[in-house]
Amino acid sequence: MSEAEILKRYWGYDTFRPLQADIISSVLKGQDTLALLPTGGGKSICFQVPAMSMDGICIVISPLIALMKDQVENLKARGIEAVAIYSGMGKREIDILLDNCIYGKIKFLYLSPERLLSDLVRTRISYMNVSLFAVDEAHCVSQWGYDFRPPYLQISAIREIHPKVPMLALTATATQFVREDIISKLQLASAQVFVQSFGRKNLSYVVIDEEDKYKKLLSVVRNVTGSGLVYVRNRRETSEIALFLQRNGISADFYHAGIEKEDRFRKQELWKNGKLRVMVATNAFGMGIDKADVRFVVHMDLPESLEAYYQEAGRAGRDERKAYAVLLANHADQLSLKAKSIDHFPTVDEIKKVYHYLGSFYQLAYGAGMGLTFGFDLADFCKRFNLGVMKTMASMKFLEHDGYLTLSDNIFLPSRVMFTAGHEDVYRFQIENAGYDPLIKSILRSYGGAFEQYVKINEFEIGKRVGLSANAVVKMLGTLQERELLSYLPQTDQPQLSYLQPRRDFIHLDIDVKYIALRKDIQEKQIRAVLAYAGTPVCRSVQLLGYFDEPNAPKCGVCDVCLAEKKKEDQADLADRVDFEIVTLLQSDKLSVEDLITGIKSGTENEKLERVRELLDGGKIKTDGKYYYL
Repeated sequence: MSEAEILKRYWGYDTFRPLQADIISSVLKGQDTLALLPTGGGKSICFQVPAMSMDGICIVISPLIALMKDQVENLKARGIEAVAIYSGMGKREIDILLDNCIYGKIKFLYLSPERLLSDLVRTRISYMNVSLFAVDEAHCVSQWGYDFRPPYLQISAIREIHPKVPMLALTATATQFVREDIISKLQLASAQVFVQSFGRKNLSYVVIDEEDKYKKLLSVVRNVTGSGLVYVRNRRETSEIALFLQRNGISADFYHAGIEKEDRFRKQELWKNGKLRVMVATNAFGMGIDKADVRFVVHMDLPESLEAYYQEAGRAGRDERKAYAVLLANHADQLSLKAKSIDHFPTVDEIKKVYHYLGSFYQLAYGAGMGLTFGFDLADFCKRFNLGVMKTMASMKFLEHDGYLTLSDNIFLPSRVMFTAGHEDVYRFQIENAGYDPLIKSILRSYGGAFEQYVKINEFEIGKRVGLSANAVVKMLGTLQERELLSYLPQTDQPQLSYLQPRRDFIHLDIDVKYIALRKDIQEKQIRAVLAYAGTPVCRSVQLLGYFDEPNAPKCGVCDVCLAEKKKEDQADLADRVDFEIVTLLQSDKLSVEDLITGIKSGTENEKLERVRELLDGGKIKTDGKYYYL
């Protein structure tokens, strides 16, 4: 099949979007490629289509576990075999999935960058028939990028395993400097670079200096029809603003990573399907959510970088119809953003304390912990050791950079089981332990393949079938695991923290001080760019395009700055027209104010009177108290 036929058969599209065909052609020629496509530009098609036309497996590296899971499910729904491996999975479970990638018909293997650190994964990749490496969110490899992820620096090592396999790096936002850094860090050879303009002609960028943000938000929501997104700084604000909108008759709800998985999914689906008009969320919401008809995105606070703002604002108007990106920013926000650099950069002693407290939190002895993964409850950890959330997260990012640990994003992992004993041993156990027989039969009948691989289970559903509570099922599965009949991995909905090295003591914990200084410098530059964007009366689109190295861009004509300029010009033109009409009327005769105003065709009555007063004050027309004349 041709690439166009693959696109039509599996994705239902008749034609490719701009640049997609060129990027796919470059990949199929075996060339290393860097592609910059804006949010909603169809990046995944650029590696999925060529991978389907080549023999072998495509390995996709992404930092966003939720997005990986969504893409795997979407591919499976289209009849394409795909799997994902990320933090929180057991070693045996990973082992089986990797075997399937070597010997099975898997076309896509999604990996979090942390997994590339594993010798097990690298060894097994060497046995795979790899057709393509795709690196999503490639800006994460650059320490100059807005979302640097240290594990991304390990990606280039897989080139040594399969040196002839092409690599496609994809991102939505990167300055010229970051693009060059991506090519260098990923060791892209003679890279073909494709950049779609960052311009969004249908998107009106608006910055409003407003003290009463709630009132202005309500005005935006009431004056712009259609669905919208409202981004806020923290979880507390999501519920507060959603309730405010509800009280004012707006269909709204809130979303953040701390909400239970089922609830998050329900809210997300209601919003995607148009049954919920406005979603108020932290930046945990939006990645990978395919909703083209978002009419407005409102930011209630200044973003930390223009890259992040462009991505989030860009979720509006993907259907190429008129949409608005509104940033509510006042003087207090500017002061708050400047202060963030202090919160984000802990001292070396503070970083070491966080590391020490983590060891106590998990009761790890010095020299222990390497390779272990734990669920991580940030709120519980900070409360127990009286730590600030911002500095704690910043400390963990620096510990991650220095190679001591990794921390995944919030992920939901359903419960999984796999029988580790043989069929005969399990059957013998059922005969000898009749109380467990219904449970084992229920698992085997309801979840096929449990002897070959891990299968997802639902303890509540199993309990209903065998007349037990979900807690009883959990306890019995735990006993079966102790008896070595099966492996049971309970569900989790927490970030996963993995130790990459044995726990060290204070003396042997080395922190990269130069790197901390570098990150501080980068963030300060990003904050200055945000403050300039919000505070400079220059076309918003021109500013954004200039930041992303598209100089000399034309004015958009639809942002708040352009519209204000147009209004000013229109008022000047109107004044000229009214003045001309006044002078023309008075050339032929003296006129009373009533007759003069009636004779002027342009402008409102107030605008006409204003021009008469201006001309009178300027001495261009005269009055005797009753009539006006030249």
